[in-house]
Amino acid sequence: MKLKYCVFLGIIVLLYSCDKPVDLPDFDESQWQSDHHGCSGVRLQMLDNLEQAKEHIKGLSEDEVVRVLGKPDKNELYKRNQKFYIYEIDNAEECGQKTEGADHVYLNIRFNATGLAKEVLVYRD
Repeated sequence: MKLKYCVFLGIIVLLYSCDKPVDLPDFDESQWQSDHHGCSGVRLQMLDNLEQAKEHIKGLSEDEVVRVLGKPDKNELYKRNQKFYIYEIDNAEECGQKTEGADHVYLNIRFNATGLAKEVLVYRD
């Protein structure tokens, strides 16, 4: 019984220690993460790089996305265990800058029931 438990525990430790590093090409993760809600304008300047990295984000797990992009500004749960992570790229209202008619720009990542990113969209509201 102890042997089975030790083997099982060893396999679990081995699986968790094999995390692959996630690196988005031409994308500075630390700058992105430091600009909460897009208030500093850094995320908006990185929009072209983000558009190029969208295909690399697809297929990442929730944990990998959080490691690369940081904690989402908002998240939503839908039916069939789908999740959406929303990162604000440009949101003047959230930052206390009232601007009439200004667009809000968001990154929306949809995760399926298995926790993998299936859709990555940048949209304006």
